[in-house]
Amino acid sequence: MEVTSLLAVFFALTFAASNAKEIPDQIHPLRPQSGAAGRKIPGVHCLSWRLAVETDNIRNWDVVPQVCENYVGHYMLGGQYRMDCYAAAAAAYEYAKSLTLGKDGKDVWIFDVDETALSNLPYYARPDNAFGAKEYNETTFQEWEKEGKAPAVPAVLDLYKKLLKLGFKIVFISGKAESLRKITTQNMHNVGYHTWEKLVLKSAEEKAESLKAYQYKSRERTKLVKKGYRILGNLGDQWSDIIGAHVGNRTFKLPNPMFYIA
Repeated sequence: MEVTSLLAVFFALTFAASNAKEIPDQIHPLRPQSGAAGRKIPGVHCLSWRLAVETDNIRNWDVVPQVCENYVGHYMLGGQYRMDCYAAAAAAYEYAKSLTLGKDGKDVWIFDVDETALSNLPYYARPDNAFGAKEYNETTFQEWEKEGKAPAVPAVLDLYKKLLKLGFKIVFISGKAESLRKITTQNMHNVGYHTWEKLVLKSAEEKAESLKAYQYKSRERTKLVKKGYRILGNLGDQWSDIIGAHVGNRTFKLPNPMFYIA
C-alpha cells in the first residue's frame, strides 16, 4: 500500500476515534482549557509529568505543578480523558467476560467512588481549585459533596451495568464520611447506580484513626474476604485503591492527574 494511502487510513481512523461518543459522554459541559497539551516548559514537560504520575513513579505529591494547570484542565475536560477511561473499562469488561462465576452470589467487583464511579470535575474546574493546582480545601470540598450533584464517569457507569448483567455483586469502598451516606446514595441513584451489595464509607472513629487510604481499603477488603466474598476485580483512580491486602484477582486503574492519595 502506498504511503499516501496509509496516511489516509490513519487520519480517517483518528478522526473517527476523536469524534466517537463525544456529546453523550461528556462528564462536565465546560470546554477544554486552552494551551498546548504537551508543551515543553522549562523544567517541566506536562505530558511526561502526567505519565510519571499515572505509573506511580512520582508519589506523595501535593498539587499539580502550576505550569501544568491548563494542560491538566485540557486533558480532563477534553476527549482524551474520556477515551482513556473507556480503554480501562473495556479491558476490565473483557477480563470479566472471561470468568465463570459461582452460583453462591459471592463473586464481587470493587469500585472506588470519587473520580471512579462519580466525577468531581465540576468542583475541580472551579478557578479556586484549578484542576488540582491549588491546595486542597476540605471545607469547600465537603460543601460540594453535600450538594449531591457529582455526575457519573460514563465509562465506569457503563462497566457497572455490564458487570451486573454478568452476575457480579458490586461493592463500593470509599473514603467518604459515613455522615454523607444519605446524600451519596441519592447522588449515585440519580446518575444511574441503582444496585450494590455494599457501600462502605468511613465512620467518625475510622476518620480519627488517620489510616492511610491503602490501609483502610485493605482492611475493608479483608472483611469482605472473611465473610466469604471472592474479589475478582477492583477498579479505582488511585494506586491506594488497588494495592495492599486482598486487592482482587485483577486490578484496573483510571487516570487522575489532579491529586494523589497515599
